[in-house]
Amino acid sequence: MLLKINPKNPQERLINKVVDALRQGAIIAYPTDTYYGIGCDITQKKSVEKIYQLKQRRKSKPFSFICSDLKNISRYAKVSDYAYKTMKRLLPGPYTFILEGSRILPKTMVSKRKTAGIRVPDNAICLAMVKTLGNPIISTTATGPDKVPFTDPSLLHDHFGKTLEIVIDGGPVPSQPSSVISLITDEPEIINKASGTSLFHCTAFRIEFREKICQAPVHRHRGEGCPKRPWHTGFPVTGKYHVQFLFGYA
Repeated sequence: MLLKINPKNPQERLINKVVDALRQGAIIAYPTDTYYGIGCDITQKKSVEKIYQLKQRRKSKPFSFICSDLKNISRYAKVSDYAYKTMKRLLPGPYTFILEGSRILPKTMVSKRKTAGIRVPDNAICLAMVKTLGNPIISTTATGPDKVPFTDPSLLHDHFGKTLEIVIDGGPVPSQPSSVISLITDEPEIINKASGTSLFHCTAFRIEFREKICQAPVHRHRGEGCPKRPWHTGFPVTGKYHVQFLFGYA
């Protein structure tokens, strides 16, 4: 079934229709802020198995999955203060964050190292689906035999046929991969540079800088060249970094 849903204001009736199908074990295709994805409710074991077969993927390489928000992520992964601050600034967005999975995750969704890839896409349709469903859904790019991602939902529907119960037509998508970033420790590792990587670098610097500022002694200063603000910290910064902090950019 090819189902057209408004990408900006998803119709509640249609979202409920998709969610009802997911609860029955349906495998669907849906738009994200990167590509069209294929997925199912992660608690539906048989459906998860079918997607592994469909993608010809080894179970040693678990799929990432979509959560509705940061609070939802904290149910399925261990989130440090640093990871929380980073994701809060960047999500929803084109990122897949690698985190240590929690115990409630199905074994098929975590790697041998007990890690999981988690997304919160900037797409109203998939976020509405996950929020209404109450469970995360698998996120894997919908590709053809040549491994090229589908950009046209009607062609995607024609290719997969009855393999997918529902193909959501949510209009055009950016057609760029997500940046994959490990936040298992407080020293982030960029595994795949793609959409949003530059913004991540900027955010990571700001968080680190702010933490150092908060640990520094505070004293009053109105010396030459200092902006007209009654204080700044004793942290030894100058130039643009000084100004960034003073004016709230850090």
